[in-house]
Parts: sequence; structure tokens; C-alpha cells
Amino acid sequence: MRFWTIICIVLLLSACTHNNWRTASREPAGIATLPNDDSRAVVEFYAADAFSWRGWFAVHPWLAIKEEKAAEYSVYEVTGWQVNQGLSAIRQYKTLTPDRYWYGSKPVLLLSIKGDKAVKLIPKIKAAIARYPWVNEYSIFPGPNSNTFVAWIGLQVPELELELPFTAIGSGYAN
Repeated sequence: MRFWTIICIVLLLSACTHNNWRTASREPAGIATLPNDDSRAVVEFYAADAFSWRGWFAVHPWLAIKEEKAAEYSVYEVTGWQVNQGLSAIRQYKTLTPDRYWYGSKPVLLLSIKGDKAVKLIPKIKAAIARYPWVNEYSIFPGPNSNTFVAWIGLQVPELELELPFTAIGSGYAN
């Protein structure tokens, strides 16, 4: 019996670790409004299950900002591979679709603020991003990681009233 339990665990873990991040979906999830469809300023926070077996325990969050009348969103997230390459942990890019799948995992919208309130919050959020203290560090556990980054933004800009899921492992590192 013990032998078969070990075999099942090995097979299960093996199946989960053979996910190919290169071929995993990064398609838009259809949650975000296209910039041309809404001229208002937008602040949105997303989270999706982390890649592969890590998704059983943790999420990867990110935030998207669209200035009023902007043609694209600016997305901000923290990734470990950036630090491993000697780059900033904060990855920023422009896109029409900030709600893309996180390597096969469909995101959920954690928070959406649009209009005048977003206009007022965007400079505060950008200032918090610029002050992120762990820009050259990354650790899956206990942090700092992607959850630490998003939690840091929430702590620095309490008007967001951002609530992260229980599976935002590393969010407590920001306290």
C-alpha cells in the first residue's frame, strides 16, 4: 500500500511539473474593457493561479492602469526571472488586454476602479510603485514576491481598499 501511495504522488507531481509555460495560454480572458471602448481612467487588480503545481497553493497578482483617454493599459507585476537576470523585479509593459491568462490560468478581477476616483489614485499608485523597497529581490516564500508587491501598493494607497485572496502567499511580507 505504501509503495502505491508513493507511486501515485510521484505520478501526480510529475504530471503537474510537465506543463509547458511556452505553450500555455496567454490569451485575453475577456474581463477588461478595451481602451477604445471606454475613455475613462481605469485601475484594475487581477490574480490567477500560479503556474504549474504552485497554483494549488498560490496566486500571481498584477495591476493595470489606464490613464484617461489612453490607448493602452500599463501593466505592473513582479517576477522572479527578472531578478535572476539582474533586472528589476518589477516588470512593466503596455497592452490592450491586461486580463490575459497567467500561463494557462484564467485571472479573476480583484478590484476595478474607473473614472474620477481612478484619476485621483493613479499618481498615488505610481508613486508607491516607485518606492517599492524590494525591487532587486525575489523569493517564493516568505517573500518578497508578486503578492508582496501588490500588497505593498494596497498598504501605500489605502483608499484602494484592496483585499487579496488567502492564497496570496507572501502578501504578509509587506507589513
